[in-house]
Amino acid sequence: MRYTVKAVLANQGAVSLELDAASEQEVRQQIAAQGGMVLSVQRSLGGWLPKSRARFPLTHFSQELLSLLTAGLSLVESIETLIEKEEDSSVRKIIQEILARLYEGMTLSQALETYPQIFPALYIATIRASERTGDLPEALTRFITYQTQMDLARKKLVGASIYPVLLLVLGLLVAVFLLLFVVPKFSAIYEDIGADLPWLSVMLIKWGRLVHESGWMLAGIAATFLVLTVYSFSRSAFRARLMQVLWRIPAIGERMRIYQLARFYKTLGMLLRGGIPITKALEMVSNLLQPHFRPRVIAAAAHIREGKTISSAMQMAELTTPVGSRMLRVGERTGLMGDMMERIGGFHDEEIARWVEWMTKLIEPLLMAVIGTVIGGIIILMYMPIFELAGSIN
Repeated sequence: MRYTVKAVLANQGAVSLELDAASEQEVRQQIAAQGGMVLSVQRSLGGWLPKSRARFPLTHFSQELLSLLTAGLSLVESIETLIEKEEDSSVRKIIQEILARLYEGMTLSQALETYPQIFPALYIATIRASERTGDLPEALTRFITYQTQMDLARKKLVGASIYPVLLLVLGLLVAVFLLLFVVPKFSAIYEDIGADLPWLSVMLIKWGRLVHESGWMLAGIAATFLVLTVYSFSRSAFRARLMQVLWRIPAIGERMRIYQLARFYKTLGMLLRGGIPITKALEMVSNLLQPHFRPRVIAAAAHIREGKTISSAMQMAELTTPVGSRMLRVGERTGLMGDMMERIGGFHDEEIARWVEWMTKLIEPLLMAVIGTVIGGIIILMYMPIFELAGSIN
């Protein structure tokens, strides 16, 4: 949901922001994370609709900025060049305001904090860490690589689900068409037949009569159910409960856990390579995970503060797998913990990709069999009285 926030931010004074958040409490947490104080929070009209993505092309912006910096231009010159070539007026306005803050003496990370709905906390933290080392191109390279990997994993999941979902939707549409338009026509034909009909055929005829007599009422009930379903899925609390139900299913829950761990380790590895301390990185990564995962991350950070090793802390908090634990111990011995965490994330990504491919090959024929059985059954039940009538005539 979208909120309009009036707040006081450090080095910026009173500002008015548009933020996307699941609740008002999360909005206050976002402002507090920036060292600010909330004056007022109001839910905007768009807040009642599902959350939408910002139009700012963050990855493309980072790639172009990296190319200009690598070519030898200064940061200000690179931003000025991006403004000159940008054709989208809304994107150009944002970049111009970032440049204006750079002219005022702000650092790039401080300028980006003005737009928390566009530049995520991970991006800003990566930029801030590079400002201490003076290696902004390397930080941008790490983020672009990270974002590309995350987008690739997401595209694989979406691509694998397109065909089964399309098959299911088309099958349901055909079944609904038969039940709402074809079956009522046949029921009107069979009403005057005095012969005994199969029980299921009788039920289909009664359904057709019900559709004919109360079609508008059924359409209203269906529309109400659809609106309630869309509204429920737009609520974060409902989605959280649904996720909890899915997590309790052993086969699905374990794979969802592996997917969360892959995202967790890839993000954590990128932050560690950027020079961010492990405890601070854990706090930042926790907001990217499912709500019931976050207490485990907090527990792992507490174990590390107590002096435990990263591998033991992750194992105690149940944030690793047997393979992940071994790789973490190797990272502790070599001192390349950031690289090792990214490798753990890549290993789990490959595991998820294999599972998705296997499930797709299994689900597609099962869906075809189920849909074919349902549609074929409806057609057979519609024509069965005709077959019986033809048999009696013979």
